[in-house]
Amino acid sequence: MDFFSLLKESLPLLGQGLVLTLQLSALSLAIAMVLGIGASLLGMSKHAPLRAINAVYVSIIRGTPLLVQGFFIYFGLTGVLGVRISAFAAGTIALSLNAGGYLSEIFRGGIQAVDPGQREAARSLGLSARQTTWRIIIPQAIRICIPSVVNQWCITIKDTSIISVIGLAELTKMGQQIIARTYQSFQVWIIVGVMYFAVIWLLTLAARYVERKVSLG
Repeated sequence: MDFFSLLKESLPLLGQGLVLTLQLSALSLAIAMVLGIGASLLGMSKHAPLRAINAVYVSIIRGTPLLVQGFFIYFGLTGVLGVRISAFAAGTIALSLNAGGYLSEIFRGGIQAVDPGQREAARSLGLSARQTTWRIIIPQAIRICIPSVVNQWCITIKDTSIISVIGLAELTKMGQQIIARTYQSFQVWIIVGVMYFAVIWLLTLAARYVERKVSLG
């Protein structure tokens, strides 16, 4: 089978896989952003137990492979609890927890990089500690963190390929299925690689545009 015939035959299935990859990435990253911000605030809390919770969470995430985390959630945790969840749900949980742990450290660094005078100025205007954090500090920290956050987004999108091992029919899994039927591994992996590259490239362009707008604003 020549390359263009293979491309024509494979695109519908690979397109389905790409859609699922994007859905999984978008949902996981949305949850991870919330987890990351929350965990970073716990890590800077005045209360030692809250800091300890964040330290344990981040240490586990950074100290174990995503593959093991996915297996633990899909096979281990569900086996112990006696419940079954879909591969999509398990993949979302694993990716969210994984990305959230790394984003926590990114946001912590961003928050610490905000000029301390900003907090003092906000308090002098009568804003409470919570209002100062969410209205003044967090927005500035996110602006500082944009490049690192986008880099983590790109990593998470690529990490969705790892979730294929639990049977989720995302882009990589669809590629494997096509190869099993056509035996055209070289050509199929080129197509799959180009599709991943296109998604990451578009995300990077969009992020650079937003970063310029934020800098000018």
